[in-house]
Amino acid sequence: MPRGLVREILLLLCLALLPALGQAVYFRDRISWRQPAKQDEITVSQARNLTGPVMWLDARPEEEFAAGHIPGAKLLNAEHWDNLLPQVLNAWTPDQKLIVYCSKQSCDASHEVARRLREEANLKNVFVLAGGWEAWQESAK
Repeated sequence: MPRGLVREILLLLCLALLPALGQAVYFRDRISWRQPAKQDEITVSQARNLTGPVMWLDARPEEEFAAGHIPGAKLLNAEHWDNLLPQVLNAWTPDQKLIVYCSKQSCDASHEVARRLREEANLKNVFVLAGGWEAWQESAK
């Protein structure tokens, strides 16, 4: 390969990298390589340290709930929202904190259920368990 061609290729590669380097410098304080914790999330240890009554809500599919869940948890998922919400509201008291969880694979489901509890049912003190069911199981070891 001619020396001039190699030089041109290297020059083009360097020029192609300039915008990426500029962006990295400009956004250095705004880019996070890990997902930030969402505002409504609570860790297992924080949940265990809450004072007052707590109601656990499992946002996973019914089959996963039946296979295992946090003791005393009630099933409330988006799929059967209309059927399950009245049961939850009948068991809920205004002083209770609600902690919604799911599994790592479907943890957007817990955020969706928490959002609906806040917006559609007008409930306060609704949290999402960070790490979901797996975080709970890991903490029990």
